[in-house]
Amino acid sequence: MSKPLMSKATAVWLVDNTTLTFRQVAEFCGMHELEVQGIADGDVATGVKGFDPVGNNQLDAIEIERGQKDPLYKLKLKFNASAVGEEKRRGPRYTPLSKRQDRPASILWLVKFHPELSDGAIGKLVGTTKPTIAAIRERTHWNINNITAIDPVALGLCKQSELDTAVQAAVRKKAAEGGVMSDDERRKLVSTEQSLGMDTEAKMPSGLGAGLAQFTREEQEEKPADFSDADSFFNLPHGDDDDEDEDDDIRR
Repeated sequence: MSKPLMSKATAVWLVDNTTLTFRQVAEFCGMHELEVQGIADGDVATGVKGFDPVGNNQLDAIEIERGQKDPLYKLKLKFNASAVGEEKRRGPRYTPLSKRQDRPASILWLVKFHPELSDGAIGKLVGTTKPTIAAIRERTHWNINNITAIDPVALGLCKQSELDTAVQAAVRKKAAEGGVMSDDERRKLVSTEQSLGMDTEAKMPSGLGAGLAQFTREEQEEKPADFSDADSFFNLPHGDDDDEDEDDDIRR
């Protein structure tokens, strides 16, 4: 671990019981130097009881002596075998009590608009269990008729970047499996920024488009001229000037 347990309480104890500089305490406890100064001034961590790092086997007393003699000395946290891997512990996402009733709505939204996401990916995004996801996916949830699909990002259950990462992972997995995606599925699988730049117009198959174009040209060629309009009927094309001169000679 890079920080001691109860780092703020440890900083309070070091400020009250040693002559270490604010920077030394801040570097050891993983805090900002101004925050340690606020502890010394009584503006920060008011009412927090100091936590002795020496008595709790997190710091050797000789380290404090070296730090008090040399302001540039950096305190070294004592190795604790039981704390190895503590920061890497994985577990379900914690959801506040005020937002737990919104999880079914977000699950329904993910199942509806991102069916490529697995139950495990949905569980990590909104902090729920696989049985709940399966019940909503199969529409056997006890309150399924009253659940409205709502974006989990809008509900604050996950970040947009986390949702995009999960969707992109689903894209790579489906591509590795050799699955063929339709235009609608591809539009759902890409991120928000990419989907905004995609062409939303429906594309006509090349074979069908060529057939329709040929049919239109043939219809135009076979369609006779329409002289139903009176103006177009009487405004016939005039002949050459030689024909007009011959007509004048005949009349004479």
